[in-house]
Amino acid sequence: MGRTGSSSESRKPFKKPEENVPNVDDSAHQPTSVVRTQRSLYVWLSLLLFTIYGFRAVYQQQFEKLPIPLSAEKAGKRGFSEAEALKHVKALTSLGPHPVGSDALDFALEYVLKAAEKIKKTAHWEVDVEVQKFHAQSGANRLSGGLFQGKTLMYSDLYHVILRVLPKYADEAGENTILVSSHIDTVFSTEGAGDCSSCIAVMLELARGISQWAHGFKSGVIFLFNTGEEEGLNGAHSFMTQHPWSKTIRLAVDLEAIGTGGKSGIFQTGSNPWAVETFASVAKYPSAQIVSEELFTSGAIKSGTDFQVYRELAGLSGLDFAYADNTAVYHTKNDKFELLKPGSLQHLGENMLAFLLHAASSSKLPTDNLIKGGQNSDQDKAVYFDILGTYMIVYRQRFASLLHNSVIIQSLMIWTTSLVMGGFPAAVSLALSCLSLVLMWIFSLSFSASVAFILPVISASPVPYVASPWLVVGLFVAPAFLGALAGQYVGFLILQTYLSNVYSKREQLLPAIRAELIRLEAERWLFKAGSFQWLIFLIIGNYYKIGSSYLALVWLVSPAFAYGLLEATLTPARFPKPLKLATLLIGLTVPLLVSAGTIIRLASSLIGSAVRFDRNPGSTPDWLGSVIVAVFVAIILCLTSVYLLSYLHLSDAKRSIIFATCILFGFSLAAVAFGIVPPFTDLTARTVNVVHVVDTTEKYGGERDPVSYVSLFSTTPGKLTREIEHINEGFTCGRDKPIDYVTFSVNYGCWTHEDGEDGWDMSDIPSLLVDSNVSNNGRITNILIDTKGSTRWSLGINTDEIEDFKFKGEEELVPTGDKSSVDGWHTIQFSGGKDSPTSFALTLFWKKNSTRSVKGNKVPPPLLKLRTDFNRLTPKAERVISKLPSWCSLFGKSTSPYTLAFLTALPVNI
Repeated sequence: MGRTGSSSESRKPFKKPEENVPNVDDSAHQPTSVVRTQRSLYVWLSLLLFTIYGFRAVYQQQFEKLPIPLSAEKAGKRGFSEAEALKHVKALTSLGPHPVGSDALDFALEYVLKAAEKIKKTAHWEVDVEVQKFHAQSGANRLSGGLFQGKTLMYSDLYHVILRVLPKYADEAGENTILVSSHIDTVFSTEGAGDCSSCIAVMLELARGISQWAHGFKSGVIFLFNTGEEEGLNGAHSFMTQHPWSKTIRLAVDLEAIGTGGKSGIFQTGSNPWAVETFASVAKYPSAQIVSEELFTSGAIKSGTDFQVYRELAGLSGLDFAYADNTAVYHTKNDKFELLKPGSLQHLGENMLAFLLHAASSSKLPTDNLIKGGQNSDQDKAVYFDILGTYMIVYRQRFASLLHNSVIIQSLMIWTTSLVMGGFPAAVSLALSCLSLVLMWIFSLSFSASVAFILPVISASPVPYVASPWLVVGLFVAPAFLGALAGQYVGFLILQTYLSNVYSKREQLLPAIRAELIRLEAERWLFKAGSFQWLIFLIIGNYYKIGSSYLALVWLVSPAFAYGLLEATLTPARFPKPLKLATLLIGLTVPLLVSAGTIIRLASSLIGSAVRFDRNPGSTPDWLGSVIVAVFVAIILCLTSVYLLSYLHLSDAKRSIIFATCILFGFSLAAVAFGIVPPFTDLTARTVNVVHVVDTTEKYGGERDPVSYVSLFSTTPGKLTREIEHINEGFTCGRDKPIDYVTFSVNYGCWTHEDGEDGWDMSDIPSLLVDSNVSNNGRITNILIDTKGSTRWSLGINTDEIEDFKFKGEEELVPTGDKSSVDGWHTIQFSGGKDSPTSFALTLFWKKNSTRSVKGNKVPPPLLKLRTDFNRLTPKAERVISKLPSWCSLFGKSTSPYTLAFLTALPVNI
């Protein structure tokens, strides 16, 4: 980076004001004239086009360039064929949605079982292939973190298909195995081409290929085709707790999807880095980003995968893969076969085949599958990322700390030396250049976020960019850029004012020359302040051992190297010169190669997730989702354009660039305001739920005659005015009828009581019956629960009143002790097969200080609240669904009710 305290890094500047006045000997070095620096519009246009093209080219190479799909003939007996895998996807998706407990899931299981049996028959003669249809009994899953805090996830009567591949003459291989896992079941709203029929298809084709190689293996490979994942990771839990083969697993690989194909990348690895290091050494098309892992594990991404079970329950490390293209279609009707991208399955299949062949043949497979508390796992954690989808870099946190500390120390030494040599003027100049960065952040965030507040006012949807993500460039990137430029320019003017006082001591300089030198000096300080900004982020990331700190490293080192190489000199020149264009190009090339693709992928995922942003419909302001997108855009722009913006202030292209940016912003805003670009389309739909509700609960407790109505709500922000007009079935919308669905609440929705009496029976209504109520050494209440025909239900237990509980079905499922809660509730979610029990016993242990009093006019919340689900369409619900506009799609997840739901509750004062 060179010395930072002067206009030229070759001398001590401004140490004393009188030293800045040249003597007779220095006069040869004084400029007699200076040409005012004005970079032309063409230069800036070239820079802009280079940047845009660079971002696009990097993203395309890193995430969109897929391998050519292979036929069975081209792949050969031991290779991977996407054409063969797609046959499995087509067969599974043709069954339609197949959630737990459905006939379609039974058919899907039978299809996978037959495919596995075929693999067994065609395996190499020195390979043993075992196939099982495993029946999982009742169980209870209580994961400690993520989405499952305060929940118990119960299941019963689940079936899985398990295929184990072993070398016939290596007995020890059966005691050390690698697990490859994914789920057959889908949510009720989609056929699940991406999530996760594509994963099942890849596993079947992998198993076929592996069965021809395994005679040389030192470890076995288990393929688990489970059910129950969509209901709370129950399939993985039941296998790990009930099947004897689970004790032999040393490494877990999970395949998932939050979109329809594209590259399947690693986004979780666990504490042992062996798997990701092995993958990096053999994968043909590596795709992996620790940025995704840290976002996922931080809770910023509200989701969970089976890998959480393998990591938390069994202490396993491994690899968690996911398809992430077009995340807006996740769990909707558009997760379908036709939208899978060619080459997606080939990409994952070839990578996985290479990994499994190497890992199963290795004698270094981890044999200890437990995470030991005494291990310094933080230092062994892997930092990993791919470059252009071609090369993968992996190193451990220990090396990362050494590297980062080295760069930090050297940077601090350079800055300290420069400031000491530059004296007080250099320190003030650094402070003012940092002020320009602060103003850049404030202005950019403010300009961009303000648009988010405008969108709900001018548009039919507060997230009008979901179907057309390019709108984000005009709606948020443009104002963020204008704000960043304005903020930095204000700082630039303040810095110039200070430097003019310093340069005023140079009386021999002509005013025009002095003014130009001040501008050049200020430009250099702004460029160097960009390096100082990234140094701060590197220090913070290194302190907290954030793996993604490698981004701060490349954004610091590369521009600093270019600046030191091309700008800092050892000549006796005493005055600053304009920054070279080559400095910018050389300095930004490596950072863009490393980070551009990841930035676009994160932005795309964030935009797509806006369709399911409002987890409790109506509980968040309409503008909040767009504010998050706007803030993300502004943060990324401030981080990545800090060097570029410093180059703009001396350009005569500022006005043209500002004008063009305003035109882009105005056009995008007009396109939204006048509905030129629709917020949703047939292929990128708004998520809605249509539920026929039968409510037997008075407000906060007490039974009454059933109230039946059809409810319509959406997890996509915004009102449902257009949708209701299109349906025309007598709906009323608003916030005056909140609905508590136990696992979530609807504060804004629509409802109609017309024709609500058909399609359900009184015998479907669940019951909560107090069997006994004893108050000897503490109050204990026994409750009998009958869910009638429902094998999918949710029960909320009021932990403000209840200290502990135990839950029994045919056997004890939840013992006393070790309960967590969220907002005063512990939630039990149950999902099982057709033969699951429907009668249960719940024992409640009350808190000793429970008052159960009514405060003012407030009625206390109930003691228990219950929702039972039926995957059944009543006549009214069926009519509403048939009239849904094409831009809407039903949305499902583990907490969502099915299309028929019964609500009941038990009051506190029982």
